[in-house]
Amino acid sequence: MAEATDLGADSWAWALAPRLAQFTAVARHEHVTRAAQELGMPQPTLSRALVRLEEDLGVALFARHGRTLSLTPAGHAFRASAERMLTDLDRAAESLRADADPSAGKVAFGFLHTLGSETVPGLIRTFRADHPRVRFQLVQNYGEAMIERMRAGDLDLCLTSPVPDYPDLVARRLDEQKLRLVVPDDHPLARRKRIRLAEAAGELFVTLEPGFGLRRITDALCAEAGFTPRVAFEGEEAETLRGLVAAGLGVALLPPPAVPRPGVAELTVTAPRAVREIGVAWVDGHQDTPPVAAFKKFLLSRRGVLLPR
Repeated sequence: MAEATDLGADSWAWALAPRLAQFTAVARHEHVTRAAQELGMPQPTLSRALVRLEEDLGVALFARHGRTLSLTPAGHAFRASAERMLTDLDRAAESLRADADPSAGKVAFGFLHTLGSETVPGLIRTFRADHPRVRFQLVQNYGEAMIERMRAGDLDLCLTSPVPDYPDLVARRLDEQKLRLVVPDDHPLARRKRIRLAEAAGELFVTLEPGFGLRRITDALCAEAGFTPRVAFEGEEAETLRGLVAAGLGVALLPPPAVPRPGVAELTVTAPRAVREIGVAWVDGHQDTPPVAAFKKFLLSRRGVLLPR
């Protein structure tokens, strides 16, 4: 995110911004009266504003010729900069208006990697059946990174797990997903259908890196089962871990795959209750644009049926 520019009350931008449109209108017409008519303001008021602008800058921007004016060299240089700034401001305002358009605006939406292959595409497809022109800016990341991007204003809302509990966020639980103990298909446990997690206490685990929600859940479930997992590998993506399990590097607690993967067996964990909650979160107090409000309402309507069954 770009570093914010200091635009305090003593900055040139603060002092000049309200007068740029007035200056460029006079520069374009080279006539104060015609510029005042275009701007819808009294001619004496505009004349005084121009004089104050030149006094503030300490530079003559116009040469006066009776009722007409012409730009000085300094005025020509300042006009080019002023018009660029006004053009940029106009484009920024139009972009904001376009993003907030109820029928064709933008939703900046974050979600976990494990929800990207099936869940999120299905959600967007269903939502766009009624909102076909709404645009999505999609971000895949782990939970804490998405929360920081929401706080920075880069995301409107996100699907994450565990459901966050921070005073500056609003979060709603939408669904839960069973986690399975994934083992190599030639592992002695592969013949089992069900297992208590304590029975895997002696195994090496492959897990997501610290900071990922699924890693926190894995550590908590293992602790509840009475052991600390011995970690052989830490990664950033669940399907990579499933592949490493197939290669015999260890076992893993993972959500179900979108497509069954050869080389592994997936066991139901009977104790402790191995699930992860999926929720939607947003920054408290932020006013939603119409497209964001519509998508948020849609997500909340999916409570209990968010995930494919």
